[in-house]
Amino acid sequence: MEQENKQGRRSEILSEIARIASDVGASVLRGLKKVFSNGKTITGFAILMFFVLVAIFGPLIFPYDASTDMANTYLMPSLEHPFGTDWLGRDVFRQVIAGTGSVLAIAFYSAIFTVVIGTVLGIVSGYLGGWVDRIIMAITNIFLSIPSFPIYLLLAAIVTINTPLSLAVIISIWSWAGLCRSVRVQIMSLKERDFIQICAVMHMSKAHIIFKELMPNVFSYIAINFVMAMRNAIMASVGIMLVGLAAYDPTNWGAIINAARTRGLMNVKNIYILMYPLVCIIIFQIATLVLANGLDETLNPRLKVL
Repeated sequence: MEQENKQGRRSEILSEIARIASDVGASVLRGLKKVFSNGKTITGFAILMFFVLVAIFGPLIFPYDASTDMANTYLMPSLEHPFGTDWLGRDVFRQVIAGTGSVLAIAFYSAIFTVVIGTVLGIVSGYLGGWVDRIIMAITNIFLSIPSFPIYLLLAAIVTINTPLSLAVIISIWSWAGLCRSVRVQIMSLKERDFIQICAVMHMSKAHIIFKELMPNVFSYIAINFVMAMRNAIMASVGIMLVGLAAYDPTNWGAIINAARTRGLMNVKNIYILMYPLVCIIIFQIATLVLANGLDETLNPRLKVL
């Protein structure tokens, strides 16, 4: 009898887990269908996925050889070298492909750190208020008021920035403050709404209010800021590499631009070399802007036409 009861309870637990998984799956599918009903979202996502596929499979199809070939310097674009070669005879096309992975890794890691730090501190500050809010806002104002570039110079002299993760951490340290303040304002507005007041009267836990009531209402804003944080991280990483604040990586897009610039733009071939990663950066920036606008139009209820 006891064995049958255990099996019955186990069956109930499994069925409940299956029901929850089914509900979650259905919710995810509905959300994806809603998000990808917008043409801008599809376009931006498709371009970003192209960069991701290039980062994953590009080095396998077009492996990069860092060795120099002085007999084949400054070759014009051809089938063998689609972007030509640089002043050391290295294939520029393979350089750009090899650098795509590190650039996207920096953007992704930086966006995660920025969004997590900014969202958590913004929600805590806006919901709890009082002395917690004052401390967090004081720290936020410090990060907003100090210019980032001198700090990058100082950190470059102290810390060795030699991996995408370390560079992403450095970028995100000065990127979360604006998001934190914006999330705080939205949370302070939401917690005065009737549905939050009802939750407080019913003595629901703070965890329930934050994760079940507040988070869904700011999720669209967080998703949009995640995309924009990737965009900003790309620009910051290229700028940091451009001025030589990170360990030199010849395949990084910023390093390619900087190297071509230092070789002299009076040579038109250096301008060609510089343009290839620059065009990639511009396309990536446009894709993130289009995707962010599409997400905003899809998820922001204030932009919906009644």
